[in-house]
Amino acid sequence: MNARPAMTQNDYSPLSPPELGTWSPALSVSVVIPAHGGPHLELTLAALAAQTYPDHLMEVLVVDDGSEPPIRLPELRPVNTRIVPVTTGWGISNAVNTGAKAADGEIIQRLDADMVACREHIEALARWHHVTDYLVTIGMKRFVQVPTLTAEQVFRAGHLGDVFDLASGVSSSTEATIAKTDRLRKSRNPYHVCTGPTFALPREVFHAVGGLDPTVVRGEDTEFAYRLAMHGVVFIPDMEAQAVHLGLPAQHRDRDRAVRAVEPYLAHRIPLRRDLRKDQGRRWLVPYVEIVLDVTDTSEAVVRQAVAAALDGRLQDVVVTLVGPWARLHDGRRAVLSDPLFEMRLMRDLFAHDDRIRLIDEAAPTPAPAPFRYRGPVEVALHKVTLERMIETVQKDLTGVLVVDLPDGRTARLERTSALGRALLLAAPGDDLDEIIQTTHGVRHEDPDRYWPPAPQPKPAGEKTTAQKAAPQKPAAPLPPIVTVPATEERTLLGRLKSALRPS
Repeated sequence: MNARPAMTQNDYSPLSPPELGTWSPALSVSVVIPAHGGPHLELTLAALAAQTYPDHLMEVLVVDDGSEPPIRLPELRPVNTRIVPVTTGWGISNAVNTGAKAADGEIIQRLDADMVACREHIEALARWHHVTDYLVTIGMKRFVQVPTLTAEQVFRAGHLGDVFDLASGVSSSTEATIAKTDRLRKSRNPYHVCTGPTFALPREVFHAVGGLDPTVVRGEDTEFAYRLAMHGVVFIPDMEAQAVHLGLPAQHRDRDRAVRAVEPYLAHRIPLRRDLRKDQGRRWLVPYVEIVLDVTDTSEAVVRQAVAAALDGRLQDVVVTLVGPWARLHDGRRAVLSDPLFEMRLMRDLFAHDDRIRLIDEAAPTPAPAPFRYRGPVEVALHKVTLERMIETVQKDLTGVLVVDLPDGRTARLERTSALGRALLLAAPGDDLDEIIQTTHGVRHEDPDRYWPPAPQPKPAGEKTTAQKAAPQKPAAPLPPIVTVPATEERTLLGRLKSALRPS
């Protein structure tokens, strides 16, 4: 396998996979098939028995998810096929995780029990993983009516069209997205098309993101693919990895209920789905932005102001992480008022019961699964529009990091989690992550004026606003005493910084 190339966004053009049938695979593959009953399982296994991928490098794990009666393997099946029973829990996510834990292969191939794959399916998806090891490869599928045929017919078919009426089948909705984004090379959110039930990825990557979420019973593959995106992987659809899905998708049977069943799971877990988070005042399981502030050796008053500003911005979908030596705080006997850690204790007791605020000793390498992280000086409180405008900037061209150069020489930055994840996958010890992100996603420097706009200048006493000028004229009332407001330096960002840093 070659070294990991630094691909830009999701453009996998630098990769050159081998042509089908012209190479010798070396990586082992575990095909994980969750099954509850599995009325078409014999056709799925017959197709896998005919694969071009070497038998000694492929195992098939049929995960029996509480079938009654228990699943029994048909005679026509791949050489290395076994049943893995689910002993705790239920559902597709739980079953896939059970199979992945029992898998020996270096590549995990997810496949449904009502899928029939073409002969080259496993080979087509696995060949990319022989080039580099931070990919998710996606197979194609077409929904067809279940014909009357035997496992032997499927096994002997040279092409799916020999036994299925592909012309009358229904294409997957993801194929149009794949086509109009240059096979995902130009996709802004390529994880959207990784909707199962056929994709392959390195086993280490599967476990690194925690597998599928067993609490998600609908849309589990999309939620899993989102976390993979935050990990920094590249998504590759392979048009030669064809398969048919026996029967129409659930959306065709009851589209309204199918969509509604998925919505709460994705709304809570995929912050990038802004369309699902329109309810005002709601709290969500995964925040849109993590705001990280280092509060070491900082007074409680300064931190209180910074936290209040962070939670009072126009963008409310946030969580605040306060980094400091919290582990040093013990609950034993101490002199309360003369405690050298008095300020830290005060902050801990002040914020401990607010679920929007986290107290940790060291920031994590990335904020995953949150898609963005803000880091800046705690003394420079966020403006109401800061986060909203920073995200607006980076979303225009999917910039990896936005660095705002503050007047005192320090910086504030907004980091894209998927870019951080990619950089961590590619980095060697001691490497500068921003240099890697510059190559894969871009690093942008901006002045602070747009993100910390100056306070509005007060109008001279007696001057009417536009609204006042447009309003109907009324008889003049006695004027109040005129108070002159000095134009202090505090109305500029530089002034606010100086004020925040001035010794008390």
